[in-house]
Amino acid sequence: MPDKKEFIIKDRRAFAKGDEDTEIKEEKAEPANEDAKTEEPEKAAEPDKDTEDFQLPEINFATFIFSLNSSALMHLGVIEDPGTGKKVENLPIAKQTIDILGMLKEKTQGNLTEDEAEMLKNILYDLRMIYVKEKG
Repeated sequence: MPDKKEFIIKDRRAFAKGDEDTEIKEEKAEPANEDAKTEEPEKAAEPDKDTEDFQLPEINFATFIFSLNSSALMHLGVIEDPGTGKKVENLPIAKQTIDILGMLKEKTQGNLTEDEAEMLKNILYDLRMIYVKEKG
């Protein structure tokens, strides 16, 4: 069994108690490169220069449903995976996403605007038809 090494984590976040350094001692089962550990949090804290100018759309029910729709379409193989640029079909995940949308339709019934309810109904219909076509 490798020797256990002790290292210290200092919490220097502004909201830490009394703005003091908080030390936590932990044991690590495997030896690690200390330089890599100290550089990693600093890199994570730096904002990505490519995304600074990018504005995300407003978060509302419609954008949430469109996001799930895009995910389902990607897993149905209708649109390309943005990560790979290829169309990949994964029907079990597509079905799960369609079922999530169905659950949302059921659980939000009576609480949606007419436009939201109609949008969700149409998206579910389209996704279910595509799924049946791909499955069959």
